[in-house]
Amino acid sequence: MKHDYDSQAYWKETLKLLRNVLILWFLVSFGAGILFVEFFNQFHLGGYPLGFWFAHQGAMYFFVAQIFYYAWRMNNLDIKFDVHED
Repeated sequence: MKHDYDSQAYWKETLKLLRNVLILWFLVSFGAGILFVEFFNQFHLGGYPLGFWFAHQGAMYFFVAQIFYYAWRMNNLDIKFDVHED
């Protein structure tokens, strides 16, 4: 099947975006909440240590923002490669 767009370039950029999103997801969930919790606990947000806040609330806020970012970037990629929905 012949496509009007460069499918290899499209999938390369899509996988790059997915990789970056997953790396950020790991760093926020595992890194900020577990690995670097002692460092982040030096700072406080709303009266709570920042590491605790990331582990219990901040990661969820970040994940929701990340969903919107991913959808926005994928829409831009679809438009760039002319595979978007009309």
